[in-house]
Amino acid sequence: MTYAVYLPLILPALLAVAARRAGDRLGPRNGAVGLTLAGICAAAATVWALALLALTLFDDLPSMSARAPGLPEPVPDWVALTAAAAIILAAGSAVQDLHQRRSPVRLLRSDQAAAGDVVMAADDEPLAVALPGRPGRILLTTGMVRLLGPRERSAVLAHERAHLTHRHHLLMATAGAAAAINPLLRPVRDSVAYLIERWADEEAATELGDRDLVARAVAKAALATTDRTPALGVHGGVVVRRVRALRCPPRPVTGRTMAALVVTAATAVAAAIIATSDFVVLLHTWLVA
Repeated sequence: MTYAVYLPLILPALLAVAARRAGDRLGPRNGAVGLTLAGICAAAATVWALALLALTLFDDLPSMSARAPGLPEPVPDWVALTAAAAIILAAGSAVQDLHQRRSPVRLLRSDQAAAGDVVMAADDEPLAVALPGRPGRILLTTGMVRLLGPRERSAVLAHERAHLTHRHHLLMATAGAAAAINPLLRPVRDSVAYLIERWADEEAATELGDRDLVARAVAKAALATTDRTPALGVHGGVVVRRVRALRCPPRPVTGRTMAALVVTAATAVAAAIIATSDFVVLLHTWLVA
């Protein structure tokens, strides 16, 4: 097998570098969706490349060794075994990440009575989070109600409704799974989290027609909130950057950063396809030997 099988394992590092720059260079909506798609493509290519490496252990099966001793060994056995172990670890990490995201949401949704789409909770901790589900809800604590004025509460509710309307939890879960599969993609996950919050900020600002109001609500909620639940909330993301983005005129969006993301993810997928072709040739050699 050629070097192509290793490219999907290291190209996510380039994607991570691009993701760090993407947060302020891409529009929130396009950036969040584009980064999520690029991340999951890179993660899928990673798993496929690891699977191909692990499958090279096929020639070590007793039936194959007895049938045709001296078969070509494309990679050392320790590399194949490491790849197999990495697949198991990646699967476990992805399942754990999903569980960590869903459990707090289930806990927050339970034992709460709702009037409309807003769930009021008697808690001094200022908290406002979107609770995806059927139907989606917004959890608002009495601490948050006391903290914010009526117009600021409207901004927070508009922000949380944007999370529910655009199903941001699915993007975040996908980006989180990609980072769990390949830790090199953690900057991608973090950038997606920031862009999702920026997306909701912009939706709230458009709905209310007051960017300063949304910036003020975001800042007050973030400064008062200590909760770090994975549920999407107005306190999330890099708050200073979010407030600055709301206070300043939107920057012109260029296509170069998005093009870099697409090219990097596409290269990882193409390398996985080439590696698959190499493995098919190798497998044919083994079977006809």
